Amino acid sequence: MSKKIDLATTLNISTSYAGEFAGKYISAALLSSSTIEDGGVEVMPNVKFKSVIQRIETGSLIADGTCGFEASSNVNLTEVVIEPEEFQVNLELCKSTFIKTWESIQMGYSAFNPNGLPSSFADYLVGHVASKVAAANETNIWTGNLGGAQVGEYNGLETLAAADATVIDVAAAAGGLTATNIIDEMQKVVDAIPNALYGKEDLKLYVSNKAAKLYIRALGGFTATIGAAGSDSKGTQWYNNGSLSFGGIPIFVGRGMSDDVMMAAQSSNLFFATGLLSDYNEVRVIDMTPMDGSQNVRLIMRFTAAAAIGVGADVVYYA
Repeated sequence: MSKKIDLATTLNISTSYAGEFAGKYISAALLSSSTIEDGGVEVMPNVKFKSVIQRIETGSLIADGTCGFEASSNVNLTEVVIEPEEFQVNLELCKSTFIKTWESIQMGYSAFNPNGLPSSFADYLVGHVASKVAAANETNIWTGNLGGAQVGEYNGLETLAAADATVIDVAAAAGGLTATNIIDEMQKVVDAIPNALYGKEDLKLYVSNKAAKLYIRALGGFTATIGAAGSDSKGTQWYNNGSLSFGGIPIFVGRGMSDDVMMAAQSSNLFFATGLLSDYNEVRVIDMTPMDGSQNVRLIMRFTAAAAIGVGADVVYYA
């Protein structure tokens, strides 16, 4: 199923021309797709249509010795199909909008505006669009809902976990996570991890931004659990933006996760599939003047994306 994201093409400019522009634009910091960049999921590139994720499970392998051959276990092959959805971003801007703005010198003096968009503005817009898509994808990886009212989404890991009957569910605390209960609630997740999974090299405790901040605050002291001195007796000064862990399990902060959700899983059991990763860095700027005589410039972006859980029984979902 194809989804289309048509970004609003209304352009509001509130400025006055005051000579040649200095060439710098300032934008608010944008949420990058950190779950992908920081290794929170297994990335499957080059998936054009669909791909099958296969996992092998066996029973107890060791049996008592005999003189003959007798199978000591069954081998079960399970699979999950991951099928990336197709998305696009379309923007159209009129070049004449910039004639009387700070960018008019870069536009040239011809009425045909042959230079396209001002180069500094085009560079900024390209980077801005790519960053916004990365931010939206970070949220989609976790909370996306293909069947929801919002367009431009695929089923995220939280949606998939909630729908998978084999996933190990842990009920969230009434009223949500707080600095007072965060440690106890994280312990519930760890306690629910199957023994066969506990200690795996790529096992991670996935938490939201909210949960991470509460955990840092709790370890800073001033709670009944930790005491006033806090971790390493440094109080609230103990944390310097380094790595976090709980009970020997690395904590991974899923920037797009819901506030009061946590998950324990191997990163090799959580998947993100796409066609080309480079598609997320490509925003095409097309000057329409030579084609249809208009003053329009189009910005186009196309990409595919999907998420999947390999073995639901190896995932603990706190929600």
